[in-house]
Amino acid sequence: MSKVIGVDAAAGEWLGILLVDGSYASAELVPTVADLVRLHPDARVVAVDIPIGLPQGRLRPADAEARRFVGGSRAASVFSAFPPDVLTADTYEAAVAIAQDLLGKGLSAQSFALRGRIFEVAEVAPPDGRVVEVHPEVSFRALKGEPLRYSKHSWSGIVERRALLASAGILLPDDFHGSGRVAPDDVVDAAVAAWSAHRVAMGRSRTLPAVRSSDPEAGGVIHY
Repeated sequence: MSKVIGVDAAAGEWLGILLVDGSYASAELVPTVADLVRLHPDARVVAVDIPIGLPQGRLRPADAEARRFVGGSRAASVFSAFPPDVLTADTYEAAVAIAQDLLGKGLSAQSFALRGRIFEVAEVAPPDGRVVEVHPEVSFRALKGEPLRYSKHSWSGIVERRALLASAGILLPDDFHGSGRVAPDDVVDAAVAAWSAHRVAMGRSRTLPAVRSSDPEAGGVIHY
């Protein structure tokens, strides 16, 4: 039996979708990623939609490659993971100034707001090799075999993504624990993260970049 979990930030917590042998088994909404890891010691892979492995003094090759892979209008949904010097700034304004000085570009308020979740996962991932990074738009692009047509924030986008998941044997229920509090896009994102987790567990996954850099300052890779 192959048990994996796909994880996405949702409703101020973390939504974990559990697959068993590639099929939907259950969903949980918990305060921390560490809770999911602790609750499922038998999960072979825990795939999280959050950057794991920050670059030093540069932007990550993984993010640039992910944007090229996703393609089309959805490429803009892949945010850059910034160096720790930027994310540890006391204020957003200070972070923008550091990013401009270090990289020649600023960062969005949304990217800066993710830093708490990035640091949270950074405490869990290195000691536990089961925890890997994914990006839902990368995973959906891989699942479809071509760029998606619609934004995940639109009704057509949710229908498109749910149909793709169903084609992979992941049939999402209409109701589960916490589903009344989470947004539809968070549900499909966690589910496709689980799809990638299953691919990792089965030895069928790929990464961006395809080969991890030998430079420890280049940052992590995105699995799909």
